[in-house]
Amino acid sequence: MIKAILLAAGQSKRLNEENKLTKKFKNKPLITYSVNSLLKSKVNKILVILGHESLKIKKIIKKNKKIHFILNKSFKRGMSSSIKAGIKKISNKDKGFIIVQSDMPYIKTTDINKIYNSIKKANYLVHALKYKNRVGNPIGFDISILKKFKKIKGDTGAKYMVKRLKKSTNFIEVKSAKVFKDFDLKMDFN
Repeated sequence: MIKAILLAAGQSKRLNEENKLTKKFKNKPLITYSVNSLLKSKVNKILVILGHESLKIKKIIKKNKKIHFILNKSFKRGMSSSIKAGIKKISNKDKGFIIVQSDMPYIKTTDINKIYNSIKKANYLVHALKYKNRVGNPIGFDISILKKFKKIKGDTGAKYMVKRLKKSTNFIEVKSAKVFKDFDLKMDFN
């Protein structure tokens, strides 16, 4: 089994009191883009990590047997706390997991499936999307490095593991850097 950890607990601090995940982009709440891409993908389970305004976000996401909600009560401690909340629900029997940001609307199902297929077939610890010299999210991991995530702190995320395990990373080429675009500011929504 390969699970996705969808990080949706952040406080959107750069958007002046507005939750970016509930803010509309092209007439849909921002979080629906990553959720829909994951639902259409090959991943077996989607672990949605909630924190800030959890009920508001949970209401937006349509119920689906593939989706499981996890409340991260320590979300103010940064991204690492959400990753840790997600990895608690990953079993050593799983083949791997993919960490996905919920503020990246250009992530396609095909990109997620490329990571999924790489985890399934390739003997690498890390499976990362790459455009030219740029590496970005989402990032997949072999189950064997699950314990390494227990030591991360603050806003340390999945990219940190790519840097640490570069020699054990399968870089998967994508056609555009657009896939890496995350939304943090009001102008991103225009």
